[in-house]
Amino acid sequence: MDERQLRVLRELGELGSVTAVAEALRVTPSAISQQLRLLQRSIPVPLTERAGRRLVLTAAGQALADAAIGVETALARARHTIDEYVEQPDGTVSVAAFHSGAAAFYPLLLRRSAAPGSPRLALHDEDVAQTGFPPLTRTYDLVIAHRLDHAPPWPRTATATPLLREPLDIALPVGHPLAARSALTAQDVADQPWISVHDGFPLLATVEAVSAAAGRRVDIVHRVNEITVVAEVVAAGGGVALMPRWTSRPHPGVTLRPLTGIEAHRHVDVLHRPERAARRAVRTVLSGLLEAAEIIRSRGHA
Repeated sequence: MDERQLRVLRELGELGSVTAVAEALRVTPSAISQQLRLLQRSIPVPLTERAGRRLVLTAAGQALADAAIGVETALARARHTIDEYVEQPDGTVSVAAFHSGAAAFYPLLLRRSAAPGSPRLALHDEDVAQTGFPPLTRTYDLVIAHRLDHAPPWPRTATATPLLREPLDIALPVGHPLAARSALTAQDVADQPWISVHDGFPLLATVEAVSAAAGRRVDIVHRVNEITVVAEVVAAGGGVALMPRWTSRPHPGVTLRPLTGIEAHRHVDVLHRPERAARRAVRTVLSGLLEAAEIIRSRGHA
């Protein structure tokens, strides 16, 4: 049995005929009869009987119709609870991000959420390969993810909202001979020791593009994912690296120079399952991320 069938049985008991029930529910009499037949299949005793030309409820049918009132009341309360949950402005919203994305976006989100009535944030860091971001939408309401320009798009199972298309620069120690140049090519940096991310992580593909453009394999001597650690290793003379222009924190011992001749950008997007955005609190945080992206972009241009 389901809610529709119980509703039909209840209305039959109150209105007294299939025709009257059909008119009340704005369906055809045959549709009402079908619902009654489906309900009867799940019940071992008759629910209706003929009284002349009319179809009326048996004692069992009346008992079930009375119980249907309780069912409809409980369902109405459940729907009201869900409506309140969906429209709750200060509900908890879980957000996950890769490390440099978290460092750039989380402080801005937290300042915005300090206002009374704002959503409560539950922040997490997730250092995963590019293919690992979409599955995180099962666990978190919003997932800040990144991928390179030429990488495959995110799967359709997740809704992707663009935040940034961020340039990737060459990070050099202050005082490095190449730091005197305003821009660098693949040939300029191919013979340098490199610091790169682990296999499967987005920035590695651009390092491989440098190798292809220079016609030689670059020498990757260190594998570090955390951008702040990369900056420290670069500053200490451990090699050169790719570093995002806007979301990495400036380091006094590091100079950034643009890379020319190669498409060196990454997309920073926020992913979520479509149904998550039904909640008002999630939509509010999503708007906050878009505002934060504009602040980060404007800071970078400045």
